[in-house]
Amino acid sequence: MKWDGKNFFADRDVQLILGTLLRVGVITSMAVVFLGGVIYLMSSHADLVDYRAFDAGKSGMSSIVAIYQGVLHMDGAAIIQFGTLLLIFTPVARVVFSIFSFLIERDYLYVVIGLLVLVVILISLSNKLVG
Repeated sequence: MKWDGKNFFADRDVQLILGTLLRVGVITSMAVVFLGGVIYLMSSHADLVDYRAFDAGKSGMSSIVAIYQGVLHMDGAAIIQFGTLLLIFTPVARVVFSIFSFLIERDYLYVVIGLLVLVVILISLSNKLVG
């Protein structure tokens, strides 16, 4: 691409921003999960756990709203779940940023491909997280 005075990102700049976005997302989610683990262990260290029977619905955090409410109450398990959500949404943020960078570069084929990828990701996540 040639420079024509418009807002122009070089491929190297976009790759640097995308790499930084992924790195910051992973480090942030790791810190949140660690903090949640510390809070969880401090508040639930004496609880007995029965590993013979698994009940997935027992945690009560099967939706984003429930996780958000748990984070507001400083529930360790909810904070761990929130960190996991941050880790899941980090690549989603990368796809969104890629779409915008392709729009700036006026590469509309890749904008359409990025939108299709984003729609597939959001549809696959929608029935698991909202409810």
